[in-house]
Amino acid sequence: MTTGTGSAPDETAAFADDPWRVVHRYGAYVLLVVSFVLSAATADLIGMDRLDWWVLCCLTGGALVLQLWWGHRERTRSGPTSVSAVFYWVRWSCAFVLALVNPFYAFFAAVGYFDADRLLPRGLQRLGLLASAVIVAGSQAGGLPPGDSLGWAVFGGLLVANMIFVVVTGQLQEKEQERARVQARTIGELEETNTALQAALDENAALHAQLLVQAREAGIADERRRLAAEIHDTIAQGLTGIIAQLQVVKNAPTLAVAHEHLDRASDLARHSLGEARRSVHNLSPAALDGSTLPEALKKTVHDWAARTGVRADFTLTGTAEPLHDEIEATLLRITEEALSNAARHAHATRLGVTLSFMAGEVTLDVRDDGRGFDPLTLPARTGSGGFGLDGMRARAERLAGDVTVESEPGGGTAISARVPLVRHG
Repeated sequence: MTTGTGSAPDETAAFADDPWRVVHRYGAYVLLVVSFVLSAATADLIGMDRLDWWVLCCLTGGALVLQLWWGHRERTRSGPTSVSAVFYWVRWSCAFVLALVNPFYAFFAAVGYFDADRLLPRGLQRLGLLASAVIVAGSQAGGLPPGDSLGWAVFGGLLVANMIFVVVTGQLQEKEQERARVQARTIGELEETNTALQAALDENAALHAQLLVQAREAGIADERRRLAAEIHDTIAQGLTGIIAQLQVVKNAPTLAVAHEHLDRASDLARHSLGEARRSVHNLSPAALDGSTLPEALKKTVHDWAARTGVRADFTLTGTAEPLHDEIEATLLRITEEALSNAARHAHATRLGVTLSFMAGEVTLDVRDDGRGFDPLTLPARTGSGGFGLDGMRARAERLAGDVTVESEPGGGTAISARVPLVRHG
């Protein structure tokens, strides 16, 4: 039972899913039959004569035909129209006359409560409900018209009660329908959201697959760069040292000197082989096995000085701390590359390596008094295989550090590497 919901298209669509649709479709027929049966059963009690029976049968049949016609028409049209309003008032007129003949036709008149909002324009819905309540209240009061002032008073009270009942019930029904419409909209929005979410999930799955491919390719490229840098820093430098020792052997003045340099070349070959194996398995440099970084750097500088004949010193400043394995390996490799470059290009007579532990960072400085160079004229990549200064920078940048180079022709070279101080473990 509703009391006015308008005629908007969305409300018309809501009526199609109205839980009262069974009542709307069949309620009038059921109430008409109930009214006829009760009227026939109480005809003698009420005192119906032949004329009353003739009016009752004719109007009941007419009301049935009218309802059948409207039921057929309503299947193809919906919503209040002028035709539906005429139908409502003609049916009400039949119910009013039938209730005058027999009060039990109030059951048929009550159908006006259920479809006033579907048949009447919004401005006439209250009037339609009042008209239906007049028939029902009159029948409840004993029939229309009341016989005396008490009957009119009872009729008035029943009319007010019926209208209150209709209005309250209609408001509740309207709220229920509004709640149903809100739920329908919410369900629709959830379906749209789920559709969009599924599309986003599908897109994310495709992006995830693409990222996996890119990550795999990036990992392969990074591993190639790592191996290339390791080969340059180990095998290439080792072979360079071996070649240098063999050249000395070729021109050695005595057999003893030749044997000495052959031993050095042999040691370099074994060392390079071990470093190559470690590089393939991504292990720490051999110099760091069982040694701290300062100890490994000191030994590396000492061995380099012995091979090249250049005076080289190692200095430690600050309090040494065990560093993360990757940081120690990086600083050691940068030192080896700097020493290798100095041996090949600097022609220095003195070199110094300084490792400094400071608050939050570790710095490594390699300085020589060689012939130097102009950094602005340096090619983009230097060194064997293109992993000279660029390789040092790449190693430091992987650890959020950096490498700076200061040099000038005839003024020596200073290479400084800075990396974060990340403790071991």
